[in-house]
Amino acid sequence: MPSAVPIPDEQIPANPPDLSHKLPKLTPRRRPQAEQRPSNPPPPTPVLAAAPQLSNHVYQHPSRRILSERDHKLFLESKTHDLIVSFVFTLADSVRDRTVSDVKGSVAATDPAILALLAVLDEAEEKVKQCPPLDTGSRFGNPAFRDFLDQVNEALPAWHQKLGTKDETATDEVSVYLAQSFGNGTRIDYGSGHELNFILWLLCLRQLSLIPDSAFPALVLVVFPRYLKLMRDIQSTYYLEPAGSHGVWGLDDYQFLPFLFGASQLVDHKHIRPLSIHNQMIVDECSKDYMYLDQIQWVNATKTVQGLRWHSPMLDDISSAKSWTKVEAGMRRMFLAEVLAKLPVAQHFLFGSLLPAAEGMSEDAESKVGEDDVGEVEMTLDGMKHKHNANSWGDCCGIKVPSAVGARQEAAKRGEGAELRRLPFD
Repeated sequence: MPSAVPIPDEQIPANPPDLSHKLPKLTPRRRPQAEQRPSNPPPPTPVLAAAPQLSNHVYQHPSRRILSERDHKLFLESKTHDLIVSFVFTLADSVRDRTVSDVKGSVAATDPAILALLAVLDEAEEKVKQCPPLDTGSRFGNPAFRDFLDQVNEALPAWHQKLGTKDETATDEVSVYLAQSFGNGTRIDYGSGHELNFILWLLCLRQLSLIPDSAFPALVLVVFPRYLKLMRDIQSTYYLEPAGSHGVWGLDDYQFLPFLFGASQLVDHKHIRPLSIHNQMIVDECSKDYMYLDQIQWVNATKTVQGLRWHSPMLDDISSAKSWTKVEAGMRRMFLAEVLAKLPVAQHFLFGSLLPAAEGMSEDAESKVGEDDVGEVEMTLDGMKHKHNANSWGDCCGIKVPSAVGARQEAAKRGEGAELRRLPFD
């Protein structure tokens, strides 16, 4: 390449013209700024008030008080509604970036209240062993479940003495929520509403100052998983039918809160993504520490067909979310909209003195709705019963469907195998 020819000095002008103003001005391109506020922010966590002073408190046996749209509206505007939301969301907040192993090794897990709760659930497990199922050959609910519930009711006073309740009327009030958390003996079914009763039982114990707020992480990641294990054993033993035709929320036939609490655990995780629920290696490895993955593992194990998109399409859809933050926000909105704000669910709530009904709500619910008639109430101001239309599917009370656990186990008994089958068009 030839070298450049130098320009003689006499040819260089003494005052060269300034051409800088003729050059286009260079400005850096601004990258589009992400919206500071999310377009659909999660519901906020209301402040959880301190446990009340109950020195001269008058306890009362809980009863149903929601029989109409008007009753339900009063509930949604009540302090009890806000207390339930605050407690559930505060529990979820307490396990952010916490694993089951971390909490089991913490001081909170050794709190006497936590140990007492675990002891109660262990004794409930023994009651299951003492009430073996009858060999009916049916995939629907096994009537031996009622014997189990009878034994639970007999043990409730002793269990609550272990927990520290000294007032008999307080024990009577709080015991109702625990009894309801195992399922319905008349229909032999179980659903997310019964699961919520377990949380309301814990809330009542907290209001009695029997559970300190410092133990909340252990409530979520030690006590609640123990309850889930117990309910899985009960479902497997007695073939409890789903309460409602497809579960209340459509996530799972039986549970909801493991997905809310589990999503909170994973919000800041560096590696596990919502799509990771389809990676069996991740599920196997991490389910022992993360509640969401553990519930996915159980759901897959109880179905007779293979693939979340077939047996749990909503969970499959949720897995496409970009982050656990979005999943958790959606779970919180779902809890408000599909649990507390749905009359067919809320009509089963029980109100006493610790979780009081709003002023103006129906007071004679139990006289109009017997235990055997749960779910068969017309939503009118007078709370009168209704009869199902013979030409309808009875969607208001749920279509009677067999337990998936029962279907799989009965098939195995008949020698049909327990291998998951793929759908013909899969």
